[in-house]
Amino acid sequence: MKIQLENIQPNDKSSFHLLHNPKLNDLFFWHFHPEFELVYIEGANGKRHVGRHISNFKGSDLVLIGSNIPHLNFDHGIKTEYHKEVLHISASFKEKVFTEIEELEDVYELLDRSQHGIAFYGETKETVGAIMKQLQGMSRFEQFLKILQLLKLLAKSNDYTLLHQNPIINDKANKQQERLQKVYSYIDEHYSRKIALEDIAASINLGKEAFCRYFKKNTGSTFTNFLNQYRITQAKRLLLTGRNIGETCYECGFESLSYFNRTFKKISGENPSDYKNRNL
Repeated sequence: MKIQLENIQPNDKSSFHLLHNPKLNDLFFWHFHPEFELVYIEGANGKRHVGRHISNFKGSDLVLIGSNIPHLNFDHGIKTEYHKEVLHISASFKEKVFTEIEELEDVYELLDRSQHGIAFYGETKETVGAIMKQLQGMSRFEQFLKILQLLKLLAKSNDYTLLHQNPIINDKANKQQERLQKVYSYIDEHYSRKIALEDIAASINLGKEAFCRYFKKNTGSTFTNFLNQYRITQAKRLLLTGRNIGETCYECGFESLSYFNRTFKKISGENPSDYKNRNL
């Protein structure tokens, strides 16, 4: 089973990153990332696969996953309608903030405990799930306060199960992260214009062919497919801020509006105008 490092790029260097109803049900995405992840899914039955733990959930699920724990996307294989909210919390935020504020000491302990993987149930799941569904429509400051509130709720809750008896430590994470992070940082810096394969390969001291083999082996995707997916993710973000489709196309590095539209539909299952109308 190929494990992939997922690159999380918080908007404007925020300590939190929200994904509102991302749809990955047709993708087997076995991955890890340094960020802590809180995922809520409702309206479906599915599989919970975190670290070595595998179980099924029914109707809804709320799980807190520790830093660098490999996990499968919770909507893998789901064929029915469902709703999903994902919150990523910067690993550095834990050390910089939660250790310095006495009132948030229990949140620091919660994030420590998340290295076991934590599944929440009962009233906690319902309350926190409802809060997560509200976050997308809030201002950044309102989001910050609400996120602290939901973390406090989780920290004080007894409605949980640890998914592993011992904390999960991903020994492969650090070395793989360091090199792939250089690639992801290059993409993040240059995605709005044409990226030459020779240039990105040179950024990690590889030739073109060696880079393509390395990238496919470590991400499970070709570089072109990955870059298109990244650009479409950025395009969605721009569309939701009010950009028109033409502006979005060229700001995300596409050189042709027709190719942008085809790629957007291939990756998202709908064209840009339908996506924008449905979410605004």
